[in-house]
Amino acid sequence: MTQRTGGSRRKTRHKLKKNVRKKGKVSIRQYLQQFKEEDRVALVAEPAVQTGMHHPRFQGRTGVVVGTQGNCYQVQIRDGKSQKVLVVHPVHLRRHVS
Repeated sequence: MTQRTGGSRRKTRHKLKKNVRKKGKVSIRQYLQQFKEEDRVALVAEPAVQTGMHHPRFQGRTGVVVGTQGNCYQVQIRDGKSQKVLVVHPVHLRRHVS
């Protein structure tokens, strides 16, 4: 048996690329942002920070905060017919404006 090629960031060159104007240090405000339960959030990965990042498959999805786990938030999203709970660091979350 051979090992499976690649990891969780495989084939994400364009998906996880930062805009040229947004390059540089990550804002401390993004690290420290707070969310309450039932807040709607968008999953937008910050490529400069790998810890607490969701799988690239869920990039751009919208979910609901259902709880906390350490410094991260539990975000429930709908994936097809099933509900999934992702553990995501707040630097990868943005408030969803509806």
